[in-house]
Amino acid sequence: MLENEIDIEEVISVFKALSDPNRHRIFAELMKGNSCNCELEESLDLSRNLLSHHLRVLSNVGLIDSRKDAVDGRWIYYSVNTAAATRWHKYFNDYFNPERIQERPFCGPEGETISLEKIT
Repeated sequence: MLENEIDIEEVISVFKALSDPNRHRIFAELMKGNSCNCELEESLDLSRNLLSHHLRVLSNVGLIDSRKDAVDGRWIYYSVNTAAATRWHKYFNDYFNPERIQERPFCGPEGETISLEKIT
């Protein structure tokens, strides 16, 4: 059991969100700092509607946040949700920790042979 256990459905939704190459690229770009639509469109060479779709998916799984410009509400700024990034960093650090790997006997014929050798 992981110390930082998260519901499997939530894990799968984040994996699915990041498994799309464009969403992966968007998230990686936002890890460099906040950005607006026009900067993301230009740096990632994505159409506005495709970018909006991918940003919505990332937002729906809680990986990114958005806010409107205080002066001109037509501008929207996107950023990585820091709390979510911290949480997922901890989860994956624990999940992929090689110290979790335990030694177990093989269950097939090879395991039976090894078990018999230990007995004799």
